[in-house]
Amino acid sequence: MKLYYSPGACSLADHIVLEWIGKSYEAVRLSREDRKQPEYLKINPAGAVPALEDDGWVLTQNSAILNFLADSFPESGLGGDGTPKSRAEVNRWVGFINSDMHPAIKPLFGTTAYLGDAAAIDKSKADARAKLRGLFERADQQLAGRDWLTGSRSIADPYLYVLTRWAKGNQVDLSGLDNIERFFRNIEADAAVQKVLKEEGLA
Repeated sequence: MKLYYSPGACSLADHIVLEWIGKSYEAVRLSREDRKQPEYLKINPAGAVPALEDDGWVLTQNSAILNFLADSFPESGLGGDGTPKSRAEVNRWVGFINSDMHPAIKPLFGTTAYLGDAAAIDKSKADARAKLRGLFERADQQLAGRDWLTGSRSIADPYLYVLTRWAKGNQVDLSGLDNIERFFRNIEADAAVQKVLKEEGLA
């Protein structure tokens, strides 16, 4: 398998999952400019990461890749315990992060610059931070008494880790969310996560 990633992007979640699985894979680092080149646009016409190549077949979209990896390596336990309810619970949290948290943070990365008005842009960022606070509160409640979102390590956890990294770097108020902070410290101390962070130049 070959993962195309950019340092610190949401592809970091897939990179961690591949390392957790422990099978051989190749990680190809791409800059923003690399993603605009014809060679990569043939792989992913959106010019985005992640993209995963497996025997000539290419899969895009973060949540799809995470699920594909979990299903391809069920022995990893990253998709749940093998029961439909456990699998659905993992997908519930992947869906929450992908559909609620990830879009909510986008204004902090400049997606509302088109408004062309400094006050309106600032308001969009303040609104995003307020919404994210509520979403992180929900994740914090879920982590009460748990080390991992679903009780055992899954593909949802590195995705939440990525969003937490982004939130910390963009002045989202996470004060008092002790379960989120504990989760963040624990996953960041993981040897495989540290290996990936160093490879991506983030540690």
